[in-house]
Amino acid sequence: MTKLRTLTEILHREGCSCVIGNGEKVSIYHQRGVKDLLYLLKTSPETLAGAMIADKVIGKGAAALMTLGGVRGVHGDVVSKPAADLLTQAGIPLNYGKLVPNIINRAGTGICPVETLCMECRTAAECLPLIEQFISKKSIIQKNE
Repeated sequence: MTKLRTLTEILHREGCSCVIGNGEKVSIYHQRGVKDLLYLLKTSPETLAGAMIADKVIGKGAAALMTLGGVRGVHGDVVSKPAADLLTQAGIPLNYGKLVPNIINRAGTGICPVETLCMECRTAAECLPLIEQFISKKSIIQKNE
């Protein structure tokens, strides 16, 4: 887990949202939510396959994308119980700073919308179309604003 510790140090030092290490390559990402993970899964799956990931916040949606991407180890500063359960079910080693019942939305008024969408899903594969639809809809709304 030394590699994961190094990635976690980079995560905190750089103030980014996610750091992915795969072999000698280390990549830093800054978008909030699951956008970067979904983009990588769709356009550059080799970045995730066999990778170690350090992320600030991991909800069930992020855990699903990591699982589908074939990551081999994860650190989350904050991890929801549903995310931890999904990663554990997939056999992906996880460590975290804080385990919480659910990820809270940015406004602090309720559960994260992606966490809510994925709540009833039993597998990572069931989460994917819901996440894709959510991100697609959100992108359309932002373009029209």
